[in-house]
Amino acid sequence: MFNSMIKLLKRNVALSIAGGALVIGSGASLIFTGAFSATPTFFGYGSPYGYGTTATPPAPTQSTVSYRLFGSDGGVFTFGNAGFYGSMGGKMLNKPVVGGADTLSTTTNSAGNGYWLAASDGGVFTFGNAGFYGSMGGQMLNKPIVGFAPTQDGKGYWLVASDGGVFSFGDAAFHGSLGGVSLNKPIVGMVSDPATGGYWLVASDGGVFSFDAPFMGSMGGTKLNNPVVGIAATPDGKGYWLVASDGGVFTFGDAGYFGSMGGKTLNAPVKGILPTSDGMGYWLVGSDGGIFSFGDAPYAGSEGGTKLNSPVVGIAD
Repeated sequence: MFNSMIKLLKRNVALSIAGGALVIGSGASLIFTGAFSATPTFFGYGSPYGYGTTATPPAPTQSTVSYRLFGSDGGVFTFGNAGFYGSMGGKMLNKPVVGGADTLSTTTNSAGNGYWLAASDGGVFTFGNAGFYGSMGGQMLNKPIVGFAPTQDGKGYWLVASDGGVFSFGDAAFHGSLGGVSLNKPIVGMVSDPATGGYWLVASDGGVFSFDAPFMGSMGGTKLNNPVVGIAATPDGKGYWLVASDGGVFTFGDAGYFGSMGGKTLNAPVKGILPTSDGMGYWLVGSDGGIFSFGDAPYAGSEGGTKLNSPVVGIAD
């Protein structure tokens, strides 16, 4: 279901593959591997956009739906059966919130009973049953924090900075980082691998960097219409999605393609992607709070068309 404020257009854009991929495992060594061998696909309304297996969306079967949106001022917006446990909205922050996560976002379709927010200075704010395990707030950083990812049991989390520096807390193991490595473009997001406990980092040019997690391709070296802004993993950890600010979706491994907003007119740029618990659908969120649902991702409402105090920066279930 698309936000009623969005005008749908049909446009075909051919995609080509170029460049290789950088994979970094744990330890100090850098390993450069492989070049793309995937077959390019084409985008059109109802056609795949990106690389990977095109999937036919099933009829939605989920009986419940929930998701939360996070604003840069720390505001939290809940939809469906997602509970509200507090926010930083209306409170003075040293730096803006850049992301957040639900306590059960990687293990259940229903919203968890708590969530974290993370600010660009590394400050971490906890609500509900989300545990506090430390932060970088008040410490000197080389670059601002741009992403947050919890561990599978919710007893730890990682922060990632735009230079690829990774900071681990609680039971979140450190598997390596890009701190001190020259990057073509800044890091914009991070997601943990539910299978290995490692993680992936993604840069704005679509480059993917894997740490004790399988590398399954990237958009690094490929000309993009707009920068990549987020990454999400499949439930089994054998694939991942990338999303660009124009709503384009790129699939790798066993991540299915169920549609995108690429080539369509948007009121505001897309800021993130959230998959459903079975991996057969996903939601995209715009900075205006607009929600776009694909596959078996049910639509439960949005902030699109509502005047917000600050832009939306992320989504969690």
